[in-house]
Amino acid sequence: MSSFKQAVTGNAEMLQIADAVAREKNIDRESVLDAMEQAIQIAGRRKYGHEHDIRAEISRKTGQISLYRQTHVVETLSEDEAIAHNQLLVADAQKRNPELKAGDVIKEELPPIDFGRIAAQTAKQVIVQRVRDAERDRQYEEFKDKLGEIANGQVKRVEYGNVIVDFGRTEAMIRRDELIPREAFRTGDRIRAYIYDVRREKTGPQVFLSRTHPDFMKKLFAQEVPEIYDGIIEIVAVARDPGSRAKIAVRSHDPSVNPVLSCVGVRGSRVQAVVSELQGEKVDIIEYADDPATFIVNALASAEVTKVVIDEDNNRIEVVVPDDQLSLAIGRRGQNVRLASQLIGWNIDILTEETESERRTEEFNKLSKMFIEALNVEEVIAHLLVTEGFTTIEEVGYVPVEDLASIEGFDEEVAQELRQRARDWLNSQMEEAQSKLREMGVTDDLMNFEPLPLEALKELAIKGVKTLDDLADLSSAEFKEMVSGVTLSEDQINELIMKAREHWFSDGAQTA
Repeated sequence: MSSFKQAVTGNAEMLQIADAVAREKNIDRESVLDAMEQAIQIAGRRKYGHEHDIRAEISRKTGQISLYRQTHVVETLSEDEAIAHNQLLVADAQKRNPELKAGDVIKEELPPIDFGRIAAQTAKQVIVQRVRDAERDRQYEEFKDKLGEIANGQVKRVEYGNVIVDFGRTEAMIRRDELIPREAFRTGDRIRAYIYDVRREKTGPQVFLSRTHPDFMKKLFAQEVPEIYDGIIEIVAVARDPGSRAKIAVRSHDPSVNPVLSCVGVRGSRVQAVVSELQGEKVDIIEYADDPATFIVNALASAEVTKVVIDEDNNRIEVVVPDDQLSLAIGRRGQNVRLASQLIGWNIDILTEETESERRTEEFNKLSKMFIEALNVEEVIAHLLVTEGFTTIEEVGYVPVEDLASIEGFDEEVAQELRQRARDWLNSQMEEAQSKLREMGVTDDLMNFEPLPLEALKELAIKGVKTLDDLADLSSAEFKEMVSGVTLSEDQINELIMKAREHWFSDGAQTA
């Protein structure tokens, strides 16, 4: 501290001190000089009064210190006394210098400060804090740019299962849940991990690492497989059960390069290097396919798949496998199907051929019974309808006559009769439902509101919504809560409610 006191009074060592601190802390020299200027300003305000706007400047060439008081020339004084103390009206300023105008700043030089022990200590604290802040900013910027990369460090200590990693000037943390199960590190061990988060905190940058993150595996493969680093092979998706098993989907942008073989390497050398780093975690390398059915077949290997049924509306895939392949497809504790589901981003249901056949038979009989009862037809006709893919009475009632007549054993007369019976049944169901709604007090204006199906009207009526005005008064959140299983989006519900309010505006226009 004595060297700083001497530098302030004699200026000989000011720039040397700044250079030394900048080198030692690996921060910008300008940040150190800014900190020194702030320290001198604080000391100046302590000596000349805190009400003054004291400024200090250090020459970047000579180290010469300039200490001065700033006064701002203004048209009117501020209502804040502290601010007004450092202001001067234009008329008063022009008595000193006729060329002064509003917005100018008057600088009055002050005598140099001879730092005492207390002032020097205060200056030291300011400089230390500013230098520390600058160092933290540098560290944050450095690691922010490394976000998403693999970092190499040394274990500094282990606290309650969390591993603190030393990177020289910065520490990072691997939380216990970001470590691969059963792996243990001791002080001094070298460690590699993925930087998944960097936060700016008051105590300095907080760097968080992970060895379980899916992207850690991506980066490891990029280090081992030159084709991935060069962009010839792309890692599309990764699913991991850390420390146990993983699936990685890859595709090649060069038809002559096999993505799976490239990732495996000669005698498995490339994949083995990744497996060793991940504590023996088994890796299934799968070729990506744009077609979901092909992709799921690849993802479930080595289980044999006999049938794939895709339900795009519910984002589900139904996979049928031979009876003896069920346990292999599901995997131990459901691991294989779970990882495959994560990899493709779809929900997967695994069925055996026997189960699927039983379910198909049950569904066939259920639909046949529905057609027999609703259309009053013989069993053979109901079976023909189900076989041709009909699943609802509405489909029979409103399908073109030619489509029905084209079914083997049907003619146009039979087709017309089936359509009429279907429509008669639908009308009777509608009348019965409307009758029940009227008994519940639902008005015709709400019942005739086209966007709402009868089931939704019934649920709304039970909750007390019985008129079009009642519906118009609802918010989208209230509508969602009242109507279970609603498949409408927020925008669609709002549009429906606004449509229910249209009569308010039309009624108001007629009244006006």
